[in-house]
Amino acid sequence: MNSRILKTLEFEQVKQMIIPYLATAQGKEELAELAPISDSVRIETWLKETEDGIKVQRLRGGIPVPKIENIRPHMKRIEIGADLNGVELAQITRVLTTTRELHRFIEELEENEIEFLRLYDWAKQLTHVPELTRRLKTAIDEDGRVTDEASDALRQIRQQVRRSEQNIRETLDGIIRGNNARYLSDAIVTMRNERYVIPVKSEYRGIFGGVIHDQSASGQTLFVEPKQIVELNNRLRQQQIAEKNEIARILSELSAELVPYRKEIIHNAYVIGKFDFMNGKARFAKEYRAIVPKINLDNAVDFKQARHPLIPVEKVVANDIALGKDYQAIVITGPNTGGKTIALKTLGLLQLMGQAGLPLLVDEQSQMGIFDEIFADIGDEQSIEQNLSTFSSHMVNIVDILSRANEKSLVLFDELGAGTDPQEGAALAIAILDEMGSRSTYVMATTHYPELKIYGYNRPNTINASMEFDVDTLSPTYRLLIGVPGRSNAFEISRRLGLDAQIIDSAKQIIDGESQDLNEMIADLENRRKMAETEYLELRQSLEASEKIQKELEEAHRYFYEEREKEIVKAKKEANQLVEKAKEEAEKIISDIRKMQLTSGQNRVKEHELINMKTKLSDLSHAEDHLHKNKVLQKAKAAKKLKVGDEVMVTSYGQRGELLKKIGNDQWQVQLGILKMTVAESELESLAPTKEPVRRVISTVRSGNSSHVETQLDLRGKRYEEALNEVDQYIDGALLANYPQVTIIHGKGTGALRQGIVEYLKNHRSVKHFEFAPANQGGNGATIVTFK
Repeated sequence: MNSRILKTLEFEQVKQMIIPYLATAQGKEELAELAPISDSVRIETWLKETEDGIKVQRLRGGIPVPKIENIRPHMKRIEIGADLNGVELAQITRVLTTTRELHRFIEELEENEIEFLRLYDWAKQLTHVPELTRRLKTAIDEDGRVTDEASDALRQIRQQVRRSEQNIRETLDGIIRGNNARYLSDAIVTMRNERYVIPVKSEYRGIFGGVIHDQSASGQTLFVEPKQIVELNNRLRQQQIAEKNEIARILSELSAELVPYRKEIIHNAYVIGKFDFMNGKARFAKEYRAIVPKINLDNAVDFKQARHPLIPVEKVVANDIALGKDYQAIVITGPNTGGKTIALKTLGLLQLMGQAGLPLLVDEQSQMGIFDEIFADIGDEQSIEQNLSTFSSHMVNIVDILSRANEKSLVLFDELGAGTDPQEGAALAIAILDEMGSRSTYVMATTHYPELKIYGYNRPNTINASMEFDVDTLSPTYRLLIGVPGRSNAFEISRRLGLDAQIIDSAKQIIDGESQDLNEMIADLENRRKMAETEYLELRQSLEASEKIQKELEEAHRYFYEEREKEIVKAKKEANQLVEKAKEEAEKIISDIRKMQLTSGQNRVKEHELINMKTKLSDLSHAEDHLHKNKVLQKAKAAKKLKVGDEVMVTSYGQRGELLKKIGNDQWQVQLGILKMTVAESELESLAPTKEPVRRVISTVRSGNSSHVETQLDLRGKRYEEALNEVDQYIDGALLANYPQVTIIHGKGTGALRQGIVEYLKNHRSVKHFEFAPANQGGNGATIVTFK
């Protein structure tokens, strides 16, 4: 990829945004060397690593990589036979201990059967050296100090040093206390030339004897090593030299132990840097809500809700940008400061980031292409040194682009043909775009020229676009509108700013008729787009509501069949138990009759005894009737007579309520929560007085007259009283439907109806918040209501 495009689109600034998320020197080197490429295999590999990093970030909070310095210079010194110091060995120890921790971390991921695209491949390249790691960890602490456990000799020497220092301090403490204090500048013990001394006033230099090592700047104080501790200091110095020699021996020994593993250690640091870079990209993605896009090898770019990474999150406006599928060229027209150049840079910069394996600031289901080269002619590149005008400098750049662009190139033109005569500039712009089209080059261009507004209609694989402008607020919205050319808003802006209408009419007569027709056509297109957008939002809301209802119905259907099967099994079990009991009773009765016949001999069985037996058999036959009357086997319960105060289920709403009073022959007034509703008797089911916990309620809210409450109420054309009455009923239905938000369309008109609705909503206790709709959804002609 050419270096000019990286500078023009500020790719390096994007890389700087990732640096704070990196912990290792190797990871920062990876980022510093990063550049977009056109090799689809390598790009896919990089994006897989980014996706793995995002997955680990989501599941485990990231890969455990601590801060690690660059160890390559240390390993180079070992290779030539040099010994490392404690700090350098500590940095290498950090690499080895991190390798060990990464082994454990990734083994846990594998045990949990979490799938990754590239993570495990990199993990296999780590070489764990447990014995060497343990040795270094024991001998060197994190600050590079050699520990007492590094060797037995060092431990003994340091014990001797500590005892000697204690003896010296105890001796000096005895000297500086008592009567001797008057000979001292200060009753303290200090160090000079690595030997313990005391500060003595210069006039008393001979009191303590010993050796003078230093004096103060004024000469009033001498730092004296008293004769009592000279021998102790000598012994301490010898022990310190022995400690230093032992440390040097240990460092040399540890350095030698690293030599056989130098390549593995260097590669471990490289792999850890890779993991760190994956971490950095994942943290960047989390911070800026970025994702890994799909790759489209046919270069059908489709960035959904694309955001420029260098614009602050609170200010950036997201736009859908598509190129390469239905058209290969986009021509954006319209006035300055509308965001045309930002749209241009967003496409180019996101494509560069994708080809460098970085996450993109787009929504899910977005896809990127892979271009061999990306070219751009953006901004005023006037060169005083080369004596080139704005137009000339642009043309030099364009000539270079034309000499290199092909069917696998993406070209970005900003203000194509600007800086010269408008008629000639427009003709050049059209000719350049035609040349790009003949090469099947992917192009996005911005321009002021009205001639190019028609270009998108007349050329194949080309489409017009513009940046939306809000005439009401006289400001751009920075939204990219594909398919709608930009139009001049000069007349409308002037009218709103108070310019005389007669002057505006005169200007319209002066302007070219075709231009006026074109502006009117564009205005009509914008109106149609807004209407289509409103209809789309309404349909989307209806679709979401329908999908919700369908889901509830499916859930209710499944629940019904599950419960039905349970009840059937239960009924069969009860029926079988009754049948078994009846059989047992019948057998017992038959047995009793036989016994009576045998015992009676020639005497006949008495009549009343036979009657008793017949009665028992008759009771068994009634048990069969009991089975038929069992409520478990019935398809519906017999209707109960309703009365005031009964608790009922309103089937049309799926809600429990209480009967207040009967209205007419077949209607009741029912209390549903805070609402009172009039409901047909056919829609009421009596409930048991005992309030048992409801095992499951799947409810779909409907009004009494229709099967669905819309999320939008249109009151246009309604009288004031009729409209407010309808609003009251509609709010009740929306609350029962559990809608979080609805839209009331009241139009603009005189504003009386709008004010009446506002007053109603202010006093409604279930309304949490309401506001006028956005400009593209009706503005102050509609009100969006949010419920508590």
